[in-house]
Amino acid sequence: MANRIRLNNPLIDGRQSERALAVQRGVQRYLRRLGWFSACEIILANGRRADIFCLNDKGEIWIIEIKSSLEDLRADQKWPEYRDYCDQISFATLADVPLQAFPADAGLIIADAYGAEEVRPAPLHKLSAARRKSVTLRAMKQITNKLHDILDPERVELSGY
Repeated sequence: MANRIRLNNPLIDGRQSERALAVQRGVQRYLRRLGWFSACEIILANGRRADIFCLNDKGEIWIIEIKSSLEDLRADQKWPEYRDYCDQISFATLADVPLQAFPADAGLIIADAYGAEEVRPAPLHKLSAARRKSVTLRAMKQITNKLHDILDPERVELSGY
Protein backbone atom coordinates (compact mmCIF):
# COMPACT_ATOMS: atom_id res chain seq x y z
CA MET A 1 0.00 0.00 0.00
CA ALA A 2 2.81 2.43 0.83
CA ASN A 3 4.24 2.11 -2.67
CA ARG A 4 0.82 2.87 -4.17
CA ILE A 5 0.56 5.99 -2.01
CA ARG A 6 4.04 7.04 -3.08
CA LEU A 7 3.31 6.56 -6.79
CA ASN A 8 0.06 8.51 -6.64
CA ASN A 9 1.34 11.37 -4.48
CA PRO A 10 3.05 14.26 -6.32
CA LEU A 11 4.38 15.58 -3.00
CA ILE A 12 6.58 12.51 -2.54
CA ASP A 13 9.64 12.66 -4.76
CA GLY A 14 10.81 9.08 -4.28
CA ARG A 15 14.03 9.88 -2.39
CA GLN A 16 12.65 9.03 1.03
CA SER A 17 12.68 5.52 2.43
CA GLU A 18 9.53 3.95 3.83
CA ARG A 19 10.98 4.51 7.32
CA ALA A 20 11.57 8.20 6.64
CA LEU A 21 8.05 8.59 5.25
CA ALA A 22 6.64 6.99 8.40
CA VAL A 23 8.56 9.45 10.59
CA GLN A 24 7.45 12.35 8.38
CA ARG A 25 3.81 11.37 8.67
CA GLY A 26 3.94 10.94 12.45
CA VAL A 27 5.79 14.21 13.00
CA GLN A 28 3.38 16.16 10.81
CA ARG A 29 0.43 14.72 12.74
CA TYR A 30 2.14 15.75 15.99
CA LEU A 31 2.87 19.26 14.70
CA ARG A 32 -0.72 19.72 13.59
CA ARG A 33 -1.97 18.82 17.06
CA LEU A 34 0.41 21.46 18.47
CA GLY A 35 -0.91 24.10 16.07
CA TRP A 36 2.15 24.26 13.81
CA PHE A 37 1.86 24.37 10.00
CA SER A 38 4.35 22.17 8.17
CA ALA A 39 5.60 21.40 4.69
CA CYS A 40 8.24 18.96 3.49
CA GLU A 41 11.31 19.31 1.32
CA ILE A 42 11.69 23.10 1.48
CA ILE A 43 14.87 24.39 -0.15
CA LEU A 44 16.66 27.02 1.92
CA ALA A 45 18.61 29.95 0.49
CA ASN A 46 21.90 28.08 1.06
CA GLY A 47 20.67 25.21 -1.14
CA ARG A 48 20.03 22.80 1.72
CA ARG A 49 16.69 21.01 1.80
CA ALA A 50 14.76 21.01 5.10
CA ASP A 51 12.93 17.71 5.60
CA ILE A 52 10.11 19.38 7.52
CA PHE A 53 9.70 23.16 7.62
CA CYS A 54 7.34 24.36 10.35
CA LEU A 55 5.70 27.69 11.10
CA ASN A 56 3.39 28.70 13.93
CA ASP A 57 0.94 31.55 14.50
CA LYS A 58 3.72 33.70 15.97
CA GLY A 59 5.82 33.31 12.83
CA GLU A 60 8.39 31.13 14.58
CA ILE A 61 10.26 28.71 12.32
CA TRP A 62 11.21 25.17 13.29
CA ILE A 63 13.17 22.83 11.03
CA ILE A 64 12.98 19.11 11.68
CA GLU A 65 15.49 16.79 10.07
CA ILE A 66 14.45 13.16 9.67
CA LYS A 67 17.06 10.50 10.36
CA SER A 68 15.67 7.03 9.74
CA SER A 69 18.77 5.13 10.89
CA LEU A 70 22.12 5.56 12.61
CA GLU A 71 23.81 5.34 9.20
CA ASP A 72 21.59 8.15 7.91
CA LEU A 73 22.60 10.35 10.86
CA ARG A 74 26.31 9.61 10.48
CA ALA A 75 26.24 10.27 6.73
CA ASP A 76 24.66 13.71 7.13
CA GLN A 77 26.78 16.24 8.98
CA LYS A 78 25.35 19.32 7.26
CA TRP A 79 22.60 19.95 9.80
CA PRO A 80 24.36 22.95 11.47
CA GLU A 81 23.88 24.79 8.15
CA TYR A 82 20.12 24.88 8.85
CA ARG A 83 20.46 27.00 12.01
CA ASP A 84 20.61 30.30 10.11
CA TYR A 85 17.11 29.62 8.73
CA CYS A 86 15.12 28.69 11.83
CA ASP A 87 14.46 29.56 15.45
CA GLN A 88 14.93 25.96 16.48
CA ILE A 89 16.11 22.72 14.93
CA SER A 90 15.28 19.14 15.88
CA PHE A 91 15.91 15.64 14.68
CA ALA A 92 13.10 13.13 14.29
CA THR A 93 13.74 9.40 14.26
CA LEU A 94 12.24 6.01 15.00
CA ALA A 95 12.39 4.34 18.42
CA ASP A 96 14.94 1.74 17.26
CA VAL A 97 17.63 4.33 16.45
CA PRO A 98 20.05 4.97 19.35
CA LEU A 99 19.08 8.36 20.79
CA GLN A 100 22.48 9.03 22.38
CA ALA A 101 23.95 9.38 18.86
CA PHE A 102 22.03 12.62 18.19
CA PRO A 103 23.69 15.99 18.89
CA ALA A 104 22.75 17.43 22.29
CA ASP A 105 22.39 20.96 20.92
CA ALA A 106 19.31 20.08 18.84
CA GLY A 107 15.85 18.88 19.79
CA LEU A 108 14.87 15.24 19.46
CA ILE A 109 11.56 13.67 18.45
CA ILE A 110 10.64 9.98 18.38
CA ALA A 111 8.03 9.15 15.75
CA ASP A 112 6.28 6.43 13.82
CA ALA A 113 3.60 6.62 11.14
CA TYR A 114 0.89 7.38 13.69
CA GLY A 115 2.35 10.14 15.83
CA ALA A 116 5.36 11.53 17.60
CA GLU A 117 6.69 12.65 20.96
CA GLU A 118 9.28 15.33 21.68
CA VAL A 119 11.83 13.76 24.02
CA ARG A 120 14.19 16.75 24.08
CA PRO A 121 13.08 20.31 23.30
CA ALA A 122 15.03 22.24 20.70
CA PRO A 123 17.12 25.16 21.97
CA LEU A 124 15.80 28.52 20.84
CA HIS A 125 17.96 30.69 18.51
CA LYS A 126 15.74 33.61 17.48
CA LEU A 127 16.07 34.80 13.89
CA SER A 128 16.25 38.49 13.08
CA ALA A 129 13.04 39.99 11.71
CA ALA A 130 14.56 40.46 8.24
CA ARG A 131 15.83 36.86 8.07
CA ARG A 132 12.47 35.54 9.35
CA LYS A 133 10.59 37.41 6.62
CA SER A 134 12.98 36.21 3.92
CA VAL A 135 12.85 32.56 5.02
CA THR A 136 9.06 32.61 5.41
CA LEU A 137 8.46 34.16 1.98
CA ARG A 138 10.86 31.72 0.30
CA ALA A 139 9.09 28.76 1.92
CA MET A 140 5.64 30.09 1.05
CA LYS A 141 6.60 30.47 -2.61
CA GLN A 142 7.68 26.83 -2.71
CA ILE A 143 4.61 25.60 -0.86
CA THR A 144 2.19 27.47 -3.10
CA ASN A 145 4.04 26.32 -6.22
CA LYS A 146 3.76 22.70 -5.03
CA LEU A 147 0.04 23.17 -4.53
CA HIS A 148 -0.28 24.75 -7.97
CA ASP A 149 1.61 21.81 -9.49
CA ILE A 150 -0.98 19.45 -7.99
CA LEU A 151 -3.95 21.52 -9.12
CA ASP A 152 -2.55 22.33 -12.57
CA PRO A 153 -0.20 19.54 -13.69
CA GLU A 154 -0.26 20.81 -17.29
CA ARG A 155 0.71 24.36 -16.35
CA VAL A 156 2.74 26.50 -18.69
CA GLU A 157 5.82 28.08 -17.14
CA LEU A 158 5.99 31.83 -17.68
CA SER A 159 9.33 33.55 -17.74
CA GLY A 160 9.73 36.55 -15.50
CA TYR A 161 7.20 35.36 -12.90
